[in-house]
Amino acid sequence: MILYLAPLQGLTDRIFRNTYTRFFPGFDLAMAPFISALQEGRCKKKEIRDVLPELNGPLPVIPQIMGNDPADFAVVANQLHELGYKTVNWNLGCPYKMVAKKRKGSGLLCFPDQIDAFLDTVFPLMKTGLSIKMRLGRHEASEIHALMPILNRYPIDEIILHPRTGIQMYEGEADLDRFAEACDLSGHTMVYNGDIRCRDDFELRERRFPWIDRWMIGRGVLSDPFLPMTIKGECDTVPDKINVIKAFHDDYFQERLDSLSGPAHVMDRIKGFWSYLAPSIEGGTGFFKIIKKIGCPDHYRSQVEAFFDAGPRWLGPPDL
Repeated sequence: MILYLAPLQGLTDRIFRNTYTRFFPGFDLAMAPFISALQEGRCKKKEIRDVLPELNGPLPVIPQIMGNDPADFAVVANQLHELGYKTVNWNLGCPYKMVAKKRKGSGLLCFPDQIDAFLDTVFPLMKTGLSIKMRLGRHEASEIHALMPILNRYPIDEIILHPRTGIQMYEGEADLDRFAEACDLSGHTMVYNGDIRCRDDFELRERRFPWIDRWMIGRGVLSDPFLPMTIKGECDTVPDKINVIKAFHDDYFQERLDSLSGPAHVMDRIKGFWSYLAPSIEGGTGFFKIIKKIGCPDHYRSQVEAFFDAGPRWLGPPDL
């Protein structure tokens, strides 16, 4: 069993990854949030900084690239190769409309000929291997049927499939039947991604797909940082979970303060963190309503101390 931390833009960057792995075992590797391949292979310095090996901890990282121009993509991939990365991931899964309308992320999935042309051009230009993170399609789940025969023609390392369409965003249930169909069509190693929120979710999928031994978890670990340990049967050794959560939070918050300029940036990130975590802690939902109105880190810190001093219990994610 190999567990991957998913790339969640604005959430699972190097600060989260490094802090998380100091407190919680279980993940075998992480995929970094995407780097945009801009014209002439340019990319944002802060996105490259997120994957600099010297700034990342012991958890192995796979960089992800967003783009639809093979020449620009290859330039960025080869820059990452110079940093020591042996493989990169192509983002064909981002569901957001502002990305999709540019034929990037899941927006490219309804153009199989363009995907074919991209792969045909990019492989000879790249020094790294290539994996793909994708959805079933942009508009229809049936789009996967046209895509898999194309992908089978190329030496792709693995395919990470989230069994929803792009326009679904994260609504509705992950389509397990379509995932099974995609596996039947694929000649590549497949990784399952989507709606693993608790051990029951994982075990249901493990029974359904006994041939899968690679699993990616994203939103589930933000709600329950103990989830990878739980899946691997290691969580019962943690006697006081709420104290671990508090220590993790305090380090994470301090790392944000040390790395981000301006209180607005810090508070935006920490509120995103709490939007997932809050329902798993006794009184957390009410606490989140309070901190959503706070813009000052010092005021926030005092509220956090008061909240944890009151002795809330760790509940785990609510049943959905």
